[in-house]
Amino acid sequence: MSAQPHEHPRRLADAHAVTPLELFFDLVFVFALTQVTGLLANDLTWVGMLRGLAVLTVVWWAWVGYSWLTNTIRIDDDVSSRLVLLLAMAAMLVVGLAAPNAFGDAAIVFGIAYLIVRVLHLLLYAVTTRSDPEVFGAVARLAPGMLTGALLILIAGFLPAGPFRAALWALAIVIDLAAPLLAGTSGWKIDARHFSERHGLIIIIALGESLIAVGVSAAAEPLSPGLITAALLGVALIAGMWWLYFDVVALAAERRLASLTGSAQAAMARDSYSYLHLPMVAGIVLVALGLKKSMVHLDEPLKLIISVALFGGLALYLVAHLAFRLRNMGTWNVQRLVAAAVLLALIPVGTLVPAIVSVTAATAATVALVTFEAVRFRAARHQLRLHTPDHAE
Repeated sequence: MSAQPHEHPRRLADAHAVTPLELFFDLVFVFALTQVTGLLANDLTWVGMLRGLAVLTVVWWAWVGYSWLTNTIRIDDDVSSRLVLLLAMAAMLVVGLAAPNAFGDAAIVFGIAYLIVRVLHLLLYAVTTRSDPEVFGAVARLAPGMLTGALLILIAGFLPAGPFRAALWALAIVIDLAAPLLAGTSGWKIDARHFSERHGLIIIIALGESLIAVGVSAAAEPLSPGLITAALLGVALIAGMWWLYFDVVALAAERRLASLTGSAQAAMARDSYSYLHLPMVAGIVLVALGLKKSMVHLDEPLKLIISVALFGGLALYLVAHLAFRLRNMGTWNVQRLVAAAVLLALIPVGTLVPAIVSVTAATAATVALVTFEAVRFRAARHQLRLHTPDHAE
C-alpha cells in the first residue's frame, strides 16, 4: 500500500548509515566551530573564554537536536523534509556568521537565526513523527525547554551588552541543557550504530577544524625549520587525540549502546553522546586555540590563558573520556586520569618556557598515553576489534 499524502514514507528508527545529506548539513558546523575558535582567539580574556564556550554550547545543542532527528527519521527520503533541513542549514550558516559578535553588534541576528534553527527542528520533528504517538510525545515534552532557551537568547540580544545579557544567556543554556533531563527518555527510538557513527564524525570535524587552525596560523608566518617542526608536532597531537577516541573508545561505546533497549538506551545516548561529547568538542576547540596561538611566537612563553587552552583543553578532552567510560562501563581509566593531571600541572610551565617546548610537551604526553594503552591493552583491543560487526563472521 502506498503512503498516504503527508505521511512520511519511512518507518521510524530503521537502521541506516549516516547519509550524504547529514554530512552536508554538518559542514555548517565546521564553519561554526571555526568561528568559535576565531572568537576565542580575538578576545583573549577570561570573559572572552566564557563567551566563546557559551556560543559553542548553544551551537552544539542545536546540532544535537538534528542528530536525534536524523537518527529517528531518514530525512533525505522525503523531498519536503530535505528542503526544510537545507533551510535550517542556511539559518545555521547565519548563526556561524554572527557567532564572533554574538555578545556584541550581531546579538540580535544571532538570536533570530538560532531561533529559526530550533523552530525548524521542532516543526520537522513534529511532522515526521506524528504517526508515532510515543516519539511525538517525547518531542512535545522537549519542545518548551528548547523554545524557551532560544527565545531567551533572542531577548538577550535586545538588551545592552553587560551582565543582564550574560545572565539571560546563562539561564538559556541551563534551561536548554536541563530540558532533556526533565522531559525523560520514554518514547525515543535509537539506531545505535547510526547514533555513534554520527557523533564520531562530528569529533572528526572538530579535529579537522583544529588541523585547519594549525595550518592557517602557520601559513601566516615565515616558513622556518622551527615552524615546520611545530606544525608537525601539532598534527601529531591532533592525530593522538583521534587515536584516543577511535581506536577503542568509539567501538566499545557503540557496542554498549547497541546492547540496551528502550528508555535505558535513550538515557545512555543522551548522557554519553549529547552531554559528554560537548566537553570533548570543547577540549578540541581549546587545543586548536592553543596550537593556533603557539605558532605565532614559538620562541616566547605562552600567555596564561593560552597555556590553559593548550594543556587544559587536552586535559578536558581526557576527563570527558573518563566520564564517557564511567557512564558507559561503570569503570575508570586510570592512565587517562594520570595524563590529565600531568597536563594540568604543565599549565604554569607553559608560561615559563618557549611555546615550541609547550607544544612538544603536550604532544609527548599524548603520544606516550597512546603508546602505553596500545602496548598495555593490546590483547583486549584485539578482541574488541575482532568482534565488532565489521569483523563478525
